[in-house]
Amino acid sequence: KYILRKYSTFVPHAIFVEGEHINNQPPIWLEPKSSVTDEQYQNFYEYLTHFPGQKPLWHLHLSADSPFQFHSILYCPENNLERMGFGRADHGLHLCAKRILVQNDNRDLLPDYLRFLRGIVDSADLPLNVSREALQDNTVFRKMQKVITRKVLDHLDTFASEQKESYFKFYREFGVILREGITNDFDNRERISALLRFASTHSLATTELVSLEEYVERAKEGQEQIYYACGSDQDSVLRDPNLEVFRKRNLEVLVLTDPADEYVLSYLREFKGKPILSVDAADLKLPPESADEKADEAKKDDAKPEATSANLDSLIGLLKEALGEQVQDVRKSERLTESACCLVNAQGSMSTTMQRVLRMNTPDFEMQKMILEVNPNSALVCRLAELSGNSNNHGFIKDCGRQMHANAMIQAGLAPNGNEMAARLQSFMMELAGQKSSIVT
Repeated sequence: KYILRKYSTFVPHAIFVEGEHINNQPPIWLEPKSSVTDEQYQNFYEYLTHFPGQKPLWHLHLSADSPFQFHSILYCPENNLERMGFGRADHGLHLCAKRILVQNDNRDLLPDYLRFLRGIVDSADLPLNVSREALQDNTVFRKMQKVITRKVLDHLDTFASEQKESYFKFYREFGVILREGITNDFDNRERISALLRFASTHSLATTELVSLEEYVERAKEGQEQIYYACGSDQDSVLRDPNLEVFRKRNLEVLVLTDPADEYVLSYLREFKGKPILSVDAADLKLPPESADEKADEAKKDDAKPEATSANLDSLIGLLKEALGEQVQDVRKSERLTESACCLVNAQGSMSTTMQRVLRMNTPDFEMQKMILEVNPNSALVCRLAELSGNSNNHGFIKDCGRQMHANAMIQAGLAPNGNEMAARLQSFMMELAGQKSSIVT
């Protein structure tokens, strides 16, 4: 009974053993889609998964006749068990040849990034005595893989465009697996990239996620890059000083709180010809300001203090001396509007978040030297630039530069030297305390 149920459940002839009907599960994948009821699809899903009462998010009924013949039904579960802590999925698809089961866990019919799907594939073009080794070398089998993968991606394209909210639910469950295709399926990388979804600064007030296609469509005129910011949570991302100019100019930024999303985007490198860059990248390019933006900026600049060019150059020289090998460079910032300074990564470097993750997981990993950018419109920077004209202030300015660098490290999620910072802050407090009077007036 066990053998017959396992291998011959779907044969077209009724099999009875001791009066019991053994193969009473109808092969619904061979029927036209229009003739299969929702109840039949549901019953077959329960038969495949052994999860009575659970409904799939969606199903896909496939048939192909040329250049080879096969029939298939695939299901997407409602929940991602990997995400729930059950470990990596180890199930595959049922593979049948002429309705006879050949394998009940074939993991090669679909690429690894679609491993969450459950289902059955039945082909009359596979021999009944096919072995696992022969499957790997079978031309029909390889073509079958490509067709099934293409059909699944076609379905996801349609699903994403026609059932947006349902697709968000699917992506929140299985996007963590689907995005693996960016790194291991070169042929379909572009198609998979269109299926990715992210939070963004323009969608944080809603539950919507943004596709790269939508991002590009609403990008500002002259915007050559796609921007993203990383952090452990949305609040920490939004506090990043590097976002100030984007907020000021209403430029959309993708908000990534999962380091794997950044890895995927850095691997993808570009979308629709637009490079994908972190907001803390040194080679960031902002779109040209519109006439209205320039007019507003001119009005604001009239009310802003700004360090003179000579004084700013003097200050930057002192900061370079103070920080030495701790930074790659110190320079004037074009991205800061409020903060005194920030750290950015040199061209070609990974983002700070990605480097932090690598350092936590790889003890020998060394953080790349960063660039300290100073805001010439900051009141603190203006005052330090003014003081730099007097050589008696150089020691104090250098200490301020070291503290500014430490502050920038903390804002970037990095840990400065705690002992040095504590001693420096105590020195600043003593100096300020010495300027106060103890006389009560």
